[in-house]
Amino acid sequence: MYRTPMPFPIDEVRAKFPALGIRDGDQSRIYFDTPAGTQVPLHVINRTTRYLTEQNANSGGYFRTAVDTDALLDESHAAMADLIGASDPGEIIFGQNMTSLTFAISRSIGLHLNPGDEIILTRMDHDANVAPWLLLARDRGLTVRWLPFNVESYRFDLGELDALITPRTRLAAVNYASNALGTINDVKSIAERLRSVGAMTYVDAVQFVPHRLADVHDLGCDFFVCSAYKFFGPHQGILWGKREHLEYLDPYKVRPASNDLPVRFETGTLSHEGIVGTLGAVEYLQWLAERVSPGSPDSTRREQLRTAMGAADEYERGLTKRLLDGLEALPQVTVHGITDGSALRERVPTVCITVDGIHPDDVARRLAEVNIFVWSGNYYAVEVARHLGLDESGGMVRIGLAHYHEAEEVETLLGVLDAMR
Repeated sequence: MYRTPMPFPIDEVRAKFPALGIRDGDQSRIYFDTPAGTQVPLHVINRTTRYLTEQNANSGGYFRTAVDTDALLDESHAAMADLIGASDPGEIIFGQNMTSLTFAISRSIGLHLNPGDEIILTRMDHDANVAPWLLLARDRGLTVRWLPFNVESYRFDLGELDALITPRTRLAAVNYASNALGTINDVKSIAERLRSVGAMTYVDAVQFVPHRLADVHDLGCDFFVCSAYKFFGPHQGILWGKREHLEYLDPYKVRPASNDLPVRFETGTLSHEGIVGTLGAVEYLQWLAERVSPGSPDSTRREQLRTAMGAADEYERGLTKRLLDGLEALPQVTVHGITDGSALRERVPTVCITVDGIHPDDVARRLAEVNIFVWSGNYYAVEVARHLGLDESGGMVRIGLAHYHEAEEVETLLGVLDAMR
């Protein structure tokens, strides 16, 4: 069990993120747009700058910059494997983003599916884990079954999942944490149910990885995707898949490209600077581990990441409770998601609200006027907005916290919302 060995070093953390110190006139910036993309620390900036300045080359050459590039790509794959609990860096696939990776791998999976085979999608997922599968179903004649969520508890009923699973089920695409509701789902139980009929589980973990330490082997899933720009890195996508699948599936690639993992699925020339920047994001978390638990030089990188993410999660939960308590005290505000203070471990600090009588876009504009950055609409959680009956009224306003935020920023937001009556 994780225990915080010292107070969370918020001032030191914020000093690592240059963007947090920017002011526009006399206004500081409050970045509550984190579910769409986090700010980056100096570890990422320095890694990226150094690569582009001193190491920039294509891979596979005999000269210095190409050799350096290959070494950095290998190190980046290993770092991502440690971050998500994978044992094999060859199972880590880098790509443009989670959406592009999902479109690509879904086509390879689809080659092994037949008309009448069934896939399960959810009403809680980002469209990047819905549309690729809907298009695949259209192209391959598959049957789509939908798993709803309870609009009062904001959770899945796994009994309803059991009713959807049949001997023809081949795959379920589910989110680990909702990019709208914030709910953390019991992916381990979902994957276990799918395995009982020989079906695969494809997990969108984009919103989970910035806040909790993932373990793909413990989950028992088959594929796991996330995006570095959601966990303090550059715009970069990452896919993990079981080696048995990645070797069995046929990649869509050019003929000269290697058939070895991971490059058989890493189509074309990659964003090397983005991959190296992702390594910088992992190194930042290692730095955070040393700050919250100094004096553990012999620990593995995975253990360091566990320490860092445990401390960040504990700090975030304190901020989330303050935010939710404050929102619940505003009669004009409705929170769409788990609000029970005793259940904060069941959600990430992504909070969606509506304000009575004010369109979500107008709420976002009024917050932007005082330099508070939030998103409004459905933020590609199309099925969530529809399932809640909020799509025609403009969706919701999304507030996202990260471990670099301060309590004072939460109080500022609550004060502005309180004035919206």
